[in-house]
Amino acid sequence: MEYQLVKLIRQGQKSTVRLVREADSGRLLIEKVLRGRHPVYAVLKDCRHPGLPQLYEVRESDESTTVVEEYIEGAAPDSAALSDRQLHAIVRELCSVLGFLHGKGIVHRDIKPSNLLLAKDGRLRLIDFDAARLQKENIAQDTTLLGTRGYAPPEQYGFAQTDARSDIYALGVTLEQLLGSRARKPSYQKILRKCTALDPDKRYQSVEQVQRAFSRRYRLLSAGGALLAVVCGGLLLRQALPAALPQPAPLPEAESGEPAPAVLPMPGRPHWDGETGIAVWDNVPESGSNGELRYRFLVFRKDTAEPPDLENDFPIVSGLSQGNWALRAASGEYQVNLSAHLSENGFHYFAAAAVGDGVQYTDSSFAVSDAFHFTGEAAPVLPEPSGLAWTELQFNKPGGPIISRYATWENLDDYADQDSFNVIVFDASGSIILNNIWSKAQITSIGHNGIELSRLPAPEESGPYRFAVEVYSSRPNEYRSFLLRNPVPEECLSPWYPLDPPE
Repeated sequence: MEYQLVKLIRQGQKSTVRLVREADSGRLLIEKVLRGRHPVYAVLKDCRHPGLPQLYEVRESDESTTVVEEYIEGAAPDSAALSDRQLHAIVRELCSVLGFLHGKGIVHRDIKPSNLLLAKDGRLRLIDFDAARLQKENIAQDTTLLGTRGYAPPEQYGFAQTDARSDIYALGVTLEQLLGSRARKPSYQKILRKCTALDPDKRYQSVEQVQRAFSRRYRLLSAGGALLAVVCGGLLLRQALPAALPQPAPLPEAESGEPAPAVLPMPGRPHWDGETGIAVWDNVPESGSNGELRYRFLVFRKDTAEPPDLENDFPIVSGLSQGNWALRAASGEYQVNLSAHLSENGFHYFAAAAVGDGVQYTDSSFAVSDAFHFTGEAAPVLPEPSGLAWTELQFNKPGGPIISRYATWENLDDYADQDSFNVIVFDASGSIILNNIWSKAQITSIGHNGIELSRLPAPEESGPYRFAVEVYSSRPNEYRSFLLRNPVPEECLSPWYPLDPPE
């Protein structure tokens, strides 16, 4: 098929998007050339749903994927112009197309308002599947970390494999944006909070459940006039009624006889460590499980030094920190470097909550920090770690010698003591095996000029491996963090371990 270029819509490192005209028919189409392989498009080509653009051609090579798809005239929905009826229709149609995709094993991974298109026929289309993936069984984490910050759930940053519940999280954030000021209504808040729970098990487990929840809310809203009339009538007649309306009965106690889990105390004294971008709070020893501490955190950005309203303000980041590596033993404080999440000038706050094991303890409430005035939006980026290499050290232990593997790089002296390094290890398929975060001070105190990867499986079991390194700045107003792009460029990856590359 031959196409004539009409207009270049977008060109970047990852993709080129053009508006083209089919030579034979004269119809307008969208042609996308994407870097790398995107097997999800081959599956989408055979999918037919009114909420999806039709794909006419998909061509794959080792270097790129070319997609030719239907051109749809329309615009992203505008929250200010949406009536409750229109919003309900959008929820219904979006849940319908997501349910269809999830049934095919496809996770979109980039649900947001700009990827929704209200066509001239009045129907909604879901577009841009560049970050989408096919679900795989027995995979702990996603191969590539894609999505949009603020819309992507914690598991999309490498904590676990994404699934339908990841789209439900992004759906909740998207609906929050489309609702506008209406999102503050308690009935909507309940739905949105369940969609965006940090733990995937606490979210709605299917988009059908989300749709039913919104349908119930809409039916109540539609019946609002009749309900108000009844209430007003009750008020007028109340003086003639002999008794008050019955009050709700108290909830029954648990029948198991077992004591309910105790609520963990909130982390004390949450505060920023000066201007380092490092969040600090008093450790709650009972948090987590199996000997590992666990906390949830939220990051908020404000135009003024006004603490966030946890009920109504939406965080720019929600995350999870697990492990004892971040515990300051001397002071009993827990710390997390959040500078990677500071991108726009303004006043930033974080909120921290201790995570319970679900048996003895339930999660604490969130404690809100003081303000950090971030002004480093235009600051230079920290230097990239160079000369990445594997180092093996043998230690003699009572049970016999053991070999420890370290990820090392040559320019450690280029960084400040409180700068943190996130070493991310990939296997031959590109899947993330593990990651480990140490500060420069931790690295130099141990004395081996690198980060130990003690949990790395033996290469004969899952190898070979290679790693990449991100650097989180402790001077965010002077230097921005060095963050890896997706996909990770070849020049940012270490040699293979063992040194023979995979065939």
